[in-house]
Amino acid sequence: MFVFIDESGDPGFKLDRGSTPIFAAAMVVFESKEAAQHADAVIRQALVDLRAAPEFKFNKSRDQVRDGFFAAVADCDFCVRAIVVRKEIIHSDRLRSEKEEFYRFFVKNMVKYDGGLLHDAKVIIDGSGERVFQQDLQRHLKKHADGGIKSVKFAASHRDPLVQLADMSVGAVARSFRKDRKNSDRWRQQLGRKLQDVWEFG
Repeated sequence: MFVFIDESGDPGFKLDRGSTPIFAAAMVVFESKEAAQHADAVIRQALVDLRAAPEFKFNKSRDQVRDGFFAAVADCDFCVRAIVVRKEIIHSDRLRSEKEEFYRFFVKNMVKYDGGLLHDAKVIIDGSGERVFQQDLQRHLKKHADGGIKSVKFAASHRDPLVQLADMSVGAVARSFRKDRKNSDRWRQQLGRKLQDVWEFG
């Protein structure tokens, strides 16, 4: 099993000065290596066809590119689970003041409450953050996954199309909670049944 994780939004709480009101994390899950390889090839071709090089990023893509991307991966075999946080409901001083703790807490919970999905999973996460934080996150995820995670690695999104798939998927979910944005549900609907669960935290 292969799992790719990315987030949308930021962990900041200066909502009146640019911090996002919504934070979301998602994991894209492939049951087999063959399914992951097929999706990788499809996305690499879509980068060429849609002229989206060097990588797909939901928040930087035009609507037509988003539409083309989700059309391209529609026949790929994967599922998506996500957690969405409305920051206005968070009152913990620690979560509000420590960005790495905020990120770790919600990603850890997304993995822990996986609906029994994860087993012997190789997890790949968008490789931002300091090395010490990455090592700490690796320990936390393995500890709270009840044996479902075999390994945790980090990858640069521009080099890994499947991390880009996680970016596009979590971007689609997060956008659906922004009713102040045009076509907020458009790309979440395009995920269709691949979107297995969205946990609205709180």
